[in-house]
Amino acid sequence: MTGIIGLSALLIVLGLSLVITRVATISLMYTGLSAEAARFQARSVFTGTGFTTEESESVMNHPVRRRIVMVLMLLRSAGIITILLSLILSFMGTDDPGRLIRLAWLAGGVALLWAASRSRSIDRAIHLIMQRAARKTPDLEIIDYTALLRLAGNYVIRELAVEEDDWIANRKLSSCSLREEGVEVIGIHRSNGDYVGVPRGDSEVYPGDRLVLYGRQSGLHKLDERRKGSSGDREHDQAVDDESRRMEQQKQDEKQYDSEQKNEKQKEQS
Repeated sequence: MTGIIGLSALLIVLGLSLVITRVATISLMYTGLSAEAARFQARSVFTGTGFTTEESESVMNHPVRRRIVMVLMLLRSAGIITILLSLILSFMGTDDPGRLIRLAWLAGGVALLWAASRSRSIDRAIHLIMQRAARKTPDLEIIDYTALLRLAGNYVIRELAVEEDDWIANRKLSSCSLREEGVEVIGIHRSNGDYVGVPRGDSEVYPGDRLVLYGRQSGLHKLDERRKGSSGDREHDQAVDDESRRMEQQKQDEKQYDSEQKNEKQKEQS
């Protein structure tokens, strides 16, 4: 009986831990952090990993983010103690068959919790609850950059760390013709700490820079993997051709949409 109680407590604590980290991630996102950075910081704090990054400094310098992190630290301490006690209660003082059965139940429960944590419906429900709660918090600035920038259709914003052998390294933006690939350069973080916002064609890219790019996820990934030399030039030409075909298809879709809208207006007027 003690083992069953311990196992149940363990699964409950694990489930609450997943919910807590997800809520903390969304809360950090509402303060302006990207989804990836918010997820990393929430998991880092809750597990006590303690990575030191630029995002960590931005968290500690922001009063609301700092408050979220403090709550996570308190919950982490309570959660770790509960998990240890539950494990002891689950597997001590029982025969081997009983331990194996409980171990199987534990594995199944963890698998179900993991599947639930990946559920989009649960994620949307948490988002809705957090939005309502955040609106009642006057010092929490809600910034949904995904909605603001209309990031959809495989379009993302990501950073690209420039290395010495990258195709884009030691070249001016004008010679890279990234826009012809469907990639927009939003900014450049220089290695000395300077930031170039909305850089022009005469801005040169150096190893050690971090580019802030907007484009399709697949295209940005290929650009990150592209290396210097003739092979990189061929990949660029191929990316330009692919983007040209995609833009032609987009023009056709736009024409069809315009035609449908005009037909709708004519029907309303008649």
